[in-house]
Amino acid sequence: MSYTALYRKWRPVDFEDVKGQDFIVQTLKNQIVSGRIGHAYLFCGTRGTGKTSIAKIFARAVNCDNPREGSPCGECPSCQAIASGASMNVVEIDAASNNGVENIRDIREQVQYPPTQGRFRVYIIDEVHMLSIGAFNALLKTLEEPPSYVIFILATTEVHKIPVTILSRCQRYDFRRIPARVIADRLREVTEAEHIDIEEKAVLYLARAADGAFRDALSLLDQCTAFHFGEMLTYDHVLDILGAADQTLFSKMFSAVMEKRTKDCILILEEMVIQGRELGQFVNDYIWYLRNLLLMQSAEDAAGLVDMSEDNLKQLSNDAGKTDGNTLIRQIRILSELSNQLRYASQKRILIEIALIKLTKPEMEVNIESLLERISSLEARVEEGIAFPVSAGGIAAVSGGLSGLPGQEAVSGGLSGFPGQEVLPPGGKGQEGVRAAGAGGQLNSGTASQPLSVPQQVSIPKAQLEDLQLIRNEWGNIIRQMGTSVRPSFRGTVVEPAGDSCLCIVFSDPVNYAIGNRPSVIGAIERYIEEHYQKKIYLKTRQMGSGEVLNTVYVSDEELKEKIHIGIEIEEE
Repeated sequence: MSYTALYRKWRPVDFEDVKGQDFIVQTLKNQIVSGRIGHAYLFCGTRGTGKTSIAKIFARAVNCDNPREGSPCGECPSCQAIASGASMNVVEIDAASNNGVENIRDIREQVQYPPTQGRFRVYIIDEVHMLSIGAFNALLKTLEEPPSYVIFILATTEVHKIPVTILSRCQRYDFRRIPARVIADRLREVTEAEHIDIEEKAVLYLARAADGAFRDALSLLDQCTAFHFGEMLTYDHVLDILGAADQTLFSKMFSAVMEKRTKDCILILEEMVIQGRELGQFVNDYIWYLRNLLLMQSAEDAAGLVDMSEDNLKQLSNDAGKTDGNTLIRQIRILSELSNQLRYASQKRILIEIALIKLTKPEMEVNIESLLERISSLEARVEEGIAFPVSAGGIAAVSGGLSGLPGQEAVSGGLSGFPGQEVLPPGGKGQEGVRAAGAGGQLNSGTASQPLSVPQQVSIPKAQLEDLQLIRNEWGNIIRQMGTSVRPSFRGTVVEPAGDSCLCIVFSDPVNYAIGNRPSVIGAIERYIEEHYQKKIYLKTRQMGSGEVLNTVYVSDEELKEKIHIGIEIEEE
């Protein structure tokens, strides 16, 4: 006797055997019990979710002599004839190969004759979306007003290709993907009945790899047991046969990506190629791993969503703490685009290597996601005290300096009360510059190593000056409270007075300005200042103009004389 594939051998024979489609099963059973049977049904959903199986069970049930609560008995002559394929009352048509007008005309001629046995003639048209436009038009009239003894069951995986005129004439049922836990339960029943010794971890992986399709799960199980016939089927065996990778490999790859170790990423990929892993499957599984990391960061109870063991959850939680959501979203986007390209690519390895280089080098991309990741990386290095090389004419980021002002050299410390500012005497040609020795320290005379433009001195009311000094001194703390999604956008910003109880935030970068200029962000900063500093201050924003130098010193005449102990000449215009 020839061998029967598991997905054929374990096809459901009645409604009680159908798993994961309870809503559809109960509706069809109620129709049979009440006698309210429709004339046209449309079953739509992804592959392997039970569309054809339920159609065949329904065909037997409507013709069964002794139905049991809507399910076929399986013992009467009608049920046995339909199950063996000998009944003339149930006709299965594959629309992929019978999609012409002539095939539909044959059906229209056949429906004129009543069934020879049983009550209904049932036509099951599989992959109905493959019918031509002419065939759909030929089916319309018969589908709308068929004889009382005819039932049409249309099945499709691409319901968007069905004409609206057909949809409006059918009862539509959307088949859901089967949850992995339901597939795993069914696989345990099958393996126990088939005397297949299998590891529990392997069952769970097969259930996830099936992607919501029972038929795929049984086909994968059939493939694995054939290779390891007569021995226990382990998790490692399943990975080897399916060309998949373990989660530890994903964690290793993720760590290499986050630490910008491009060479290690390429070596890991080469190792998988040598082992014969399927590269497309690796990319899809790695995207799923990144999705789990994103859930661990975003959801409160992510353990119930990722469906894995305690050890894997612990490893997942550790990896989730290595980055933020923006970086994960960027990586998922890059790999999702890669997954679409791999379907038709002849050099999959090269495309994956390019994607890995992009992941480890965000500067290769010009978009907001990569910019935010680069800023986060710079922030982390600054917090660790790692020095940055400074190009000529660039920014020297020194404690207390004018950080973020392009083309300026930051000064360590500054004038007492005006930290980080360098003041030169007006008409400074031929005169020695004056540089602060430190915050609140004494002034020393010397020659500036890199001349700065003469700061403009603007006198403002004392109340405005107090507000400005308060916010400037606390600006870093205020921005840190806005969260990692907003904080990078305010790097390099400067606060300047804009009137009574009003300050203006000046952005030097147009991309940061577009992100930080949102009313919700500005409103949150205003509320934070009011709650923590008891100051009702309104904030405005603007972008720094081309060639503008933000080195204005806001003081009153009295304060300026107190802070600077040298003569100041004010030229009259």
